[in-house]
Amino acid sequence: MTYSESRNRLLLNLTYGSIALFIISNVLNFTYPGAERTMGEVQRVFYIHLGSFFGAFCVFFAAVIAGIAYLRTRNIKWDHLGLASVEIGLGLSAINIVTGAIWARPSWGTFWTWDPRLTSIAIMWLTYAAYLFLRSALEDPEQRRRFAAVYGILAFGSVLLTIIIIRVRPDVIHPTVAGPSVSSGDVMGDFNLTPRIGQTVLFSIFTYIVLSAVLVWHRVRLEEQTEQIRSRKMEALSRL
Repeated sequence: MTYSESRNRLLLNLTYGSIALFIISNVLNFTYPGAERTMGEVQRVFYIHLGSFFGAFCVFFAAVIAGIAYLRTRNIKWDHLGLASVEIGLGLSAINIVTGAIWARPSWGTFWTWDPRLTSIAIMWLTYAAYLFLRSALEDPEQRRRFAAVYGILAFGSVLLTIIIIRVRPDVIHPTVAGPSVSSGDVMGDFNLTPRIGQTVLFSIFTYIVLSAVLVWHRVRLEEQTEQIRSRKMEALSRL
């Protein structure tokens, strides 16, 4: 498959831009804001933690859009977008879980506890991991794409659960970064958000959203090229 020069240039520029944003974001994380009053230096990992979660949220939502579009059009490009979004989302979710565990050890004295928020994020990750198993278990291409589209739409409920649960369960110990919660009752949650901390949080979120979009685009292209090779191979075999 060939791509226009303008699209190739746009993707290349976005790739360089996302790399620059990623470097700047990490420099800011460790230099620009001071230590948070309650958590100290360990809270710096939360910039990565929050950024990766929002990046995952965006690409999982993209999988919903791709699933709906595929069911309506049966255009294979939407299936490629759905698959790419889930794979990148899983990677970002894994970063979210690992950075959360790094923060939890000095804060809670353990890497993991079955807090409702942590449980919901584990359920979310496993739900999307099952998406990949579903695809690999179905041999018929059309059936695989159709089932994956429906599953990708329904799986987004697990993402919404991770957002809602912290605001409705009174026994959640995971800090609320923004918005009211039953456990904290504080509009700004458990963080003492100074202007610099707030700006760094927003920049990190923006960085991971851009990075996730670029990674999905690259993954879609790889899947398109793989599909092209697969089609040529089947065409060659049919001539034997």
